[in-house]
Amino acid sequence: MQTLTVDLGERSYPIYTGSGLLERSELLLPYIKGRQVAIVTNETIAPLYLEKIKSLLTSKEVTEVILPDGENFKNLDILNRVFDGLLEARHNRTTTLIALGGGVVGDMTGFAAACYQRGVDFIQVPTTLLSQVDSSVGGKTGVNHALGKNMIGAFHQPNCVVADTLTLNTLPDRELSAGLAEVIKYGLIRDAAFYAWIETNLEGLLARDPALLAEAIHRSCECKAAVVAEDEKESGVRAILNLGHTFGHAIETAMGYGEWLHGEAVAAGMVMAADLSARCGWIDAAEVERLKQLLIRANLPVKAPEGMSADQFKSLMQVDKKVIDGRLRLVLMQKVGWAVVTDEVPSGLLQETLEYFTV
Repeated sequence: MQTLTVDLGERSYPIYTGSGLLERSELLLPYIKGRQVAIVTNETIAPLYLEKIKSLLTSKEVTEVILPDGENFKNLDILNRVFDGLLEARHNRTTTLIALGGGVVGDMTGFAAACYQRGVDFIQVPTTLLSQVDSSVGGKTGVNHALGKNMIGAFHQPNCVVADTLTLNTLPDRELSAGLAEVIKYGLIRDAAFYAWIETNLEGLLARDPALLAEAIHRSCECKAAVVAEDEKESGVRAILNLGHTFGHAIETAMGYGEWLHGEAVAAGMVMAADLSARCGWIDAAEVERLKQLLIRANLPVKAPEGMSADQFKSLMQVDKKVIDGRLRLVLMQKVGWAVVTDEVPSGLLQETLEYFTV
């Protein structure tokens, strides 16, 4: 097991990563202060891991909330099922919610915890690669709206994150690849050596080599923990974690939530961001091609979906949390391993990128 700390002063918390962690009650119980626990999961994960988690909590009063599985269910209507379960079982302010599942479950459980009785504790137990390397860390919680992804939510940090790499053995290949998109992102934004390591070890990661996956998760979380500690509420540098996401969120919204997995949309979005970075003169065409080839090897898309127009992209990108006072801020690469946030991209260059990917 490896342990990292997200350093946020009094609200600091550990990230535990390793094999077989769902067998270890000592990783959960110290972070549950009351007698009530609500495990929030979905229909896919519940048959696999719900009883295992419950077996660690025999000293607690446990409520189960099982949600439908899929990004298309990440909305306020489904979120109410969590509140229904908490209220029906009369959970009080000392309750702890446990998010058992992927990014959708984690985001919704965290948001429910932020809202229930004006804020209760929660724990992240991520079971997908994408959630283990990204969404379970950092305290971003929320749900989607028909007009924009993750536009309703709150910052609410977990008490701890327990990432058991054995859960990745039941992960579909498509979901594994989607998670690798976020792993690749970390190399692009802050760690060129890690990016090169991914290129060397990609086939082993796709083959689910446990040591390689553990290393990829640990290094990804190291990067995210450092950025979050520096800028918890995304007022500055934390926005670099959204490389590819402004383009990617537009794809997810246009296609309908769940048609493209989040990591797939981010992959295409990162290529678009790299293309725009090259048009700005920051990286060369060879680096754009290098990224495309890595994503192709990872079985990820490298272009926008057919049918999206440049105008559609621009309209949807304006509904983005990085838009301030009408100015669109984009995350671009000044070089591989160093991303920046800028609102000074000439509109003509952005138009060129959008037209290139939508013709």
